[in-house]
Amino acid sequence: MMQMLVLWTDGLLFGLLGCVLVAAWRARHSEPVAAAWRRVGANGLGMAALTVLLVFLLIGLLDSLHYRQVLKPAAPGQAVQLSTEVYSALDALLEPLRIHTEKTYSEPLAIRLFSKETVEGADGVQRREFPRLRYGGAHLAYPDADYAGDMAGRLGLGFAMGGGLWLVLSLACTLGVMGARKIAFGVAWRAIWRARGGVNWRAVLLVLGALCLVGGPLAALATGYHVFGTDKVGQDVLYLSLKSIRTALLIGTLTTLVTLPLAVALGVMAGYLGGWVDDVIQYIYTVLNSIPSVLLIAASVLMIQVLIDTHPEWFATAAERSDARLLALCVIMGMSSWTSLCRLLRGETLKLRELEYVQAARAFGVSTRHILARHVLPNLMHLVLIALVMDFSGLVLAEAVLSYVGIGVDASTISFGSMINAARMELSREPMVWWSLCAAFSLMLLLVLSANLFSDVVQEAFDPRQS
Repeated sequence: MMQMLVLWTDGLLFGLLGCVLVAAWRARHSEPVAAAWRRVGANGLGMAALTVLLVFLLIGLLDSLHYRQVLKPAAPGQAVQLSTEVYSALDALLEPLRIHTEKTYSEPLAIRLFSKETVEGADGVQRREFPRLRYGGAHLAYPDADYAGDMAGRLGLGFAMGGGLWLVLSLACTLGVMGARKIAFGVAWRAIWRARGGVNWRAVLLVLGALCLVGGPLAALATGYHVFGTDKVGQDVLYLSLKSIRTALLIGTLTTLVTLPLAVALGVMAGYLGGWVDDVIQYIYTVLNSIPSVLLIAASVLMIQVLIDTHPEWFATAAERSDARLLALCVIMGMSSWTSLCRLLRGETLKLRELEYVQAARAFGVSTRHILARHVLPNLMHLVLIALVMDFSGLVLAEAVLSYVGIGVDASTISFGSMINAARMELSREPMVWWSLCAAFSLMLLLVLSANLFSDVVQEAFDPRQS
């Protein structure tokens, strides 16, 4: 049995996702916003990048469904006790990768350890050799003879699984288009493949096909090998890489919960009210900009860490403790990154308040609150959306840099930055241990590149000067 556990970051992430869905539903009633999103949907590059981002989001959401196992009572009538270990739905799906830990380093798809050890043979003679892994390739009775054939069989099975999954997704997409547009199956498939009819489903299916053809073999190989190798303590690098996705998504999204209210409220107030209000707000973000952000974040994180260490009774599990530091990091980064958006909104508000319809509303005695809500804020939303989407990749990279220098997430939290930091010393080994760094860098590059490409498409669709 298990009991669900909702961490602070879990609730905020799902709450933010709910707000996005509500905003998307309401956007259907605004023709300019709906037209802009239709331009995004018709863009093949934008839909390809969005598909990759949604796959990352799915992994992050699975890793945000946490639970604690209920321990069996030692005696009848004893109160129910919960395990101190906190797991997620992703941990349950990847349980073989999580529990199958080796002694130390092993190369990708290896069946032996990376370093030689002194092993005593059956004849009692000690030899220096590469010992077999406990789990990687343990199913091979004759590893030297069976390795190539087993790899080929698993690759073939993986490609077949990936191809079958892509066919199912393609069928579902075609049926959806056929039902939405009331057309025949063949006509719907041709419309998809020719990228006609609004959403560029061809780009979506091509990206899904590539992901399936990569994910299928990875899944097939991961059942018997460590696909990306293992780290210093024998943990599977593929498992660590997938667990790092949630941290990157939280840093990139939850920080906006702090950035957005401050930037929008202060930027609009400074631009519309002017006078001493504008002077005070300009002074505040000028002072913040004069302080190096890394030093500000470092000092804030260290103070939060001292507060957490001096109050261990606040947290029932280590996961809640690390979650508190992660949430604090999001708040601190948000407090230090709202100034650029605030300055942008201030300048745009200065221009909007001089337009004829705003001046007419003011002349007719319309209150400031109604003018801001009905005339100013709607004309700023495209800038807010563009800025938030473009800042996502910067925040993901910022977490990697902060964790690399030791002021990022908690040591028990898996992230791309902590993986890169751990790989720093591994690069100096001879021979070099390269796979941890490559795995973290590859997934982080794919996430950041997809976010950047999607932000470019969103900017082109929503910016009136680009239309």
